[in-house]
Amino acid sequence: MIILSHPTGNENVRQTALAFAEADLLEQFFTTINWNPGSGFDRILPPSLRESFQRRSFPELVRSRTRSRPAREAARLLFGAIRLPFLSQHGRGILNIDAISAALDRAVAAEVGKSENCKLVYAYEDCATATFAAAEHCRIPRLYDLPIGYWRVAQHVFAEECEREPEWAPTLTGMRDSNEKLARKDEELRLATHVVVASTFTKSTLAQTPHQRPITVIPYGAPPTATNEIACGGAKLKVLFAGSLGQRKGLSYALRAVELIGEKNCELTLLGRKTVEGCRPLDQAVRVHRWLPSLSHAQVLLEMRQHDVLILPSLFEGFGLAITEAMSQGMPVITTAHTAGPDIIDDGVDGFIVPIRSAEALAEKLELLARDRERLRAMKISAREKAQMHPWENYQRALVTVSREVMKK
Repeated sequence: MIILSHPTGNENVRQTALAFAEADLLEQFFTTINWNPGSGFDRILPPSLRESFQRRSFPELVRSRTRSRPAREAARLLFGAIRLPFLSQHGRGILNIDAISAALDRAVAAEVGKSENCKLVYAYEDCATATFAAAEHCRIPRLYDLPIGYWRVAQHVFAEECEREPEWAPTLTGMRDSNEKLARKDEELRLATHVVVASTFTKSTLAQTPHQRPITVIPYGAPPTATNEIACGGAKLKVLFAGSLGQRKGLSYALRAVELIGEKNCELTLLGRKTVEGCRPLDQAVRVHRWLPSLSHAQVLLEMRQHDVLILPSLFEGFGLAITEAMSQGMPVITTAHTAGPDIIDDGVDGFIVPIRSAEALAEKLELLARDRERLRAMKISAREKAQMHPWENYQRALVTVSREVMKK
């Protein structure tokens, strides 16, 4: 049986928990909030806060095996909603996500030490040190899920970027990680039995870790296609950028590319929250372009169906769930090799792979699609077909397979 833990429970974590539950492998799932959308509390929350909490709901099969520790995470969401971000300041505030993750990690470790049925622990980056130490003491195998590339490689990329685009440097929040946090990342890798990553790019970055472990690449899945219709494009190419608004996602290059082809040829929507406040070019971008700070998952997919192309020129990514989500809705994707793009996209067929830090290459592809609408339509159809080849069920099956293999060793 498997003990699984994650502090927030995003889409890939939900799919992991469901995979283990359906395979009758899930002993317990530890998280912070296990929200019931039909509860009385759900009905009285303000809409914006309700949306945040509803993202922490799980299928009933998972919910029944979930143990939650909601107090600090609920407070973080509440104070964030009423504009008191200093309480959750990166690495400092009493409600920062690192402190919440560490508390959950310690709670899971205590349960691992008492469990008589646990045959495997499955934990994620920044929430695994104590859990893995307890499991090692009990001789229980440890699966480590690394959702983004190795931190030393990230720091190198970010340091280069701070020199190239100094005004955007404040948005590279990973540069503010403490030495203690970075040391814990290495300790998690040292304690791991096996590592699961979602892209070959993430796997490639692990060549630089001092603790080499077996690695399995299991790409994330795509949601179901909502419709077989392909929307007819308007006079302008409708371009979408989806993800946290910051330079790790290559936002300055996306903005420059749109500027290069001109507002008469395309219009840009920015979908995602700002990574920081007070970054001048970021603040200007959300004033100039259409900006949607937050939407429900269903609304995100609807927004994707109303656009022509997704741009995600990330400098450092673990996967980029927006890629498969956009393709499932009939959107070709322009992204870089520092994402799961090369694992999913056939360059020139259902999307494009461009170099990092090249607004010119990005603009070239946008201009091509703006000019050649037949090519755009063909790529939309191909993108949707490709997404249908990568359902979440594939991810679930592969995850169960590797987990059973690790348990046997």
